[in-house]
Amino acid sequence: MAPDRARRVLVVEDEESLAESIRYNLERDGYSVEVAFDGRDALRQARTTPPDLVLLDLMLPEMAGLDVCRALRSSSSVPIIIVTAKDAEADIVAGLEVGADDYVTKPFSMRELIARVSANLRRVDMAVPADGRGDEILEGGRVRLDVSRHEATVGGQAVDFRPKEYDLLATFLRRPGRLLTRDYLIEEVWGPGYYGDMKTLDVHIRRIRNKIEEDPHRPVHLVTVRGLGYKYVNG
Repeated sequence: MAPDRARRVLVVEDEESLAESIRYNLERDGYSVEVAFDGRDALRQARTTPPDLVLLDLMLPEMAGLDVCRALRSSSSVPIIIVTAKDAEADIVAGLEVGADDYVTKPFSMRELIARVSANLRRVDMAVPADGRGDEILEGGRVRLDVSRHEATVGGQAVDFRPKEYDLLATFLRRPGRLLTRDYLIEEVWGPGYYGDMKTLDVHIRRIRNKIEEDPHRPVHLVTVRGLGYKYVNG
């Protein structure tokens, strides 16, 4: 596993004092940090020297954070953590819908922020398991995952899943028919140090259903067990 300390983080934040505080704390923890103060500069930097992770404020000059997130995700699977106001639930959901992997809300502690950065990079390192499972083929219903190639088909057609969507789907396919609680899924896919709530999981489940179900509003494979969690039915 590659060490976090070698990783480059692009901080996109127009509030200079906050951006420099984030830079200082991340660099003190061993990360290489670049800062962009507006959306257009963020895209320019990301394309010139691709980062290992992007920390993206949604309220930006020149180009909205959601548009930056959408543009980054169209050409890269880089982990994106969005930053938004604590009461802006609609912004959080919108950010996750256009491709963000995680979020933090202002005000946040630097300890929490660094833990989120580390956890998201760790999930990238674990994308191909070191225990030999990387050669496995997972199948269930219309879905087939080739883990070693990180490829997926649904009904015989290639489908692109974002990293955490893929991790979630693989988790379900390894445990067909079993109830997986929401807490279990969060810990398995986002890690035991995850600070957030369940919005992230809910959005990822919805995105997976949109890709694997013939009618996402009436799922027959990825089904809800009300009040408990979810299970995958091969059907």
